[in-house]
Amino acid sequence: MSSNSAALTGKPQTLRTNWRGRWAMLQFPFSRIAPIERWMRQEGDIATAPAFGLKFYFLNNPEMIEECLVSRHRDFHKDPFYGFLALILGNGLLTSEEDFHLRQRRMIQPAFHKQRVHGYGEAMVHYAEEMGARWRDGQQVDMNEEMMALALSIVGKTLFNSDVTDKTEEVAHALETILPMVSWYEAPFGPQLMKLPLPPMKRFRKAIAGLDTLLYGMIAEHKASGDQGDLLSMLLAAKDEDDQSVMSDKQVRDEAVTLFLAGHETTAIALTWTWYCLSQHPEVEARLVAELNDVLGDRPPTPDDYPRLQYTRQVFAETMRIFPPAYMIGRSAIRDTQIGGYEIPKDAVVVLSPYITQRSERFWPDPERFDPDRFAPGESEKRHKFTYFPFGGGRRLCIGEPFAWMEGVLVLATLARHWTAQVDPGHKIAYNPHVTLRPVGGMPMTLKRRA
Repeated sequence: MSSNSAALTGKPQTLRTNWRGRWAMLQFPFSRIAPIERWMRQEGDIATAPAFGLKFYFLNNPEMIEECLVSRHRDFHKDPFYGFLALILGNGLLTSEEDFHLRQRRMIQPAFHKQRVHGYGEAMVHYAEEMGARWRDGQQVDMNEEMMALALSIVGKTLFNSDVTDKTEEVAHALETILPMVSWYEAPFGPQLMKLPLPPMKRFRKAIAGLDTLLYGMIAEHKASGDQGDLLSMLLAAKDEDDQSVMSDKQVRDEAVTLFLAGHETTAIALTWTWYCLSQHPEVEARLVAELNDVLGDRPPTPDDYPRLQYTRQVFAETMRIFPPAYMIGRSAIRDTQIGGYEIPKDAVVVLSPYITQRSERFWPDPERFDPDRFAPGESEKRHKFTYFPFGGGRRLCIGEPFAWMEGVLVLATLARHWTAQVDPGHKIAYNPHVTLRPVGGMPMTLKRRA
């Protein structure tokens, strides 16, 4: 099913159920994305399959993806999987819907204004320099753990004006407990299983309680100190436009934990995969270092350098093409609608995959090749916008996208000036995609200081 024949007839058509897709979906809780990727390479633009009591529609066509996220976005809510995220994030920006979501987004948006993000850049460089100063020539590290700790410190300081460096291990352990539970939630009767007093569920709830202790502690500190200027202060001071009411501590917690976790997890994973890609492509690394030498000389970067670090940004962009941290996006139809001329019934789940589309040879020549020049100036304008959408799109576009670009480029520029890293030759590279595209077993690497 690789053509748009339904769109050409002007009459909505019903897709035929695809039983190969059903088999791919049944494998999803265990092997995740690989079977679905193979299936969609055969199917083309759109295909459907029933699984887990739901009907799934997979899109691999930029025009259809844009239709879902932009022109017909009012016909969709987040998919049932976000019920799992709601157990962690509550009714925050990522999980809320309709008018409430728009209200919360309006209140949070000023924290990600261009000038504010520019101001966050100094802290990004500061924490990256601190990490580089701790590294030693020949040291073996898990680069995934290193980037997680670094990104956590950055988001704690920039968005909440709190030094959470001493909390990184605690947060990392909580996430290692929480994220794998998505497989339980997606299993038959998963939401019901999550309520039972089984040992994994007890560990899950304990991990969330630990995060709550950290977040509510930060909220109490802000109320006591009267901190101003960071996101948490803005959330505490924000008032509803209609009744002038303020957010409850619970709602502040939901928004704070959403930005705290989403704001470090995805960027850290993107940076981890960037180090891996550089280790496999010395010619790319050489061009990167040449740009850093040319732009920075012997000084660390500043936020003002960000627009000049063009190739550094291209490297980060190409990494997110091949290894998008948010590898799948789901929507649930709240009414009968259509995409690309095909009927999408109410309650169907529509799935868009940056991972699949961004690796499709239909849109990307030699898609498995790592080539940052795909994002050279002027190149992106030659492609449809939704052949590349690691941050989603439309009204639910990731609110932290400018923050993530600034952090990825400045952290990479700060560390790659002095350091290169090689993957442990005995380590097998594989994905561990629960909520995000984490590498299985981390990313063991050996550090080497540049001359």
